[in-house]
Amino acid sequence: METNKKDKSEQLEQVGTIIKALSGFYYVRADDALRFPSEIQCRARGVFKKKGLTPLVGDRVRFSMTDNGEGTVTELFPRSSELVRPPVANIDLAILVFSVTEPSLNLQLLDKFLVHIEHADIPAVLCLSKKDLEQDGDESEEAKAMSAAVNEIYGAIGYEVYSTSAKHNNGIGELRERLRGHLAVFAGQSGVGKSSLLNTIVPGLQLETNAISNRLGRGKHTTRHVELIDIGGGLVADTPGFSQLDFVELGVDDLSSCFVEMRELSPNCKFRGCTHIHEPGCAVLEALEEGRLAPSRHEHYKLFLEEMKEKKRRY
Repeated sequence: METNKKDKSEQLEQVGTIIKALSGFYYVRADDALRFPSEIQCRARGVFKKKGLTPLVGDRVRFSMTDNGEGTVTELFPRSSELVRPPVANIDLAILVFSVTEPSLNLQLLDKFLVHIEHADIPAVLCLSKKDLEQDGDESEEAKAMSAAVNEIYGAIGYEVYSTSAKHNNGIGELRERLRGHLAVFAGQSGVGKSSLLNTIVPGLQLETNAISNRLGRGKHTTRHVELIDIGGGLVADTPGFSQLDFVELGVDDLSSCFVEMRELSPNCKFRGCTHIHEPGCAVLEALEEGRLAPSRHEHYKLFLEEMKEKKRRY
């Protein structure tokens, strides 16, 4: 009798991935898709709350089935990565989506996103959306120059840059192939076309999209919660659009290491703990002077550093 109970409990214990979290429920896709073809609606055990643990979308979990066909998350497996905003775990590729126009590309915001992604130690890929505006003759000279600058500045320091148009289906196949085998996050400023891109990558998906507000020059938030989308051979977290980020979880001493070119140069600085602002023998300042470091990147580093110090002074 005891053996039968044990066998039954082992059959009920399953492993899977949290695909969506909503209103206190966790929707888990079981690894055993034959036995569990649909996502299982689960609650988390109270012990997680006592331990200060919160299951996240992307978490690998163990769960047990209950008599009513729902489940209970009983164990969280160790995470390979964890993002605070958006709250998602085990991401191994970040697609930062920025349009060159509507809304205008903001390199300072792009660098903020990159700092956070680098700090989380997740490989990042840049995706320039809405390239149809260029093809349709609606892109300004300023936008074209900005597009070229992104390729020049970020391509030179090792970031892959993809140019896409959801409207004309350009670059979609290459981006889909890049996502294969990954659990990726799509992030970027509101209104840049993340949902439109995903709708094109996954025909029939029909994520809600919103037009840009002409008055504000930015989009409305169309995504209300984090959810993993199966793109066929990979999973993508569609995340709420952001118009700003902060540095709550990032320390002042960590900042320079989140700029990849500065991270590579800093071992050659004369002084340990060099801030790369004013010190003699600074390899970063030398590279800046010689044109080997983009002025915009160093300028944004200084702005972020000051912002972090100001926040520290206030608290």
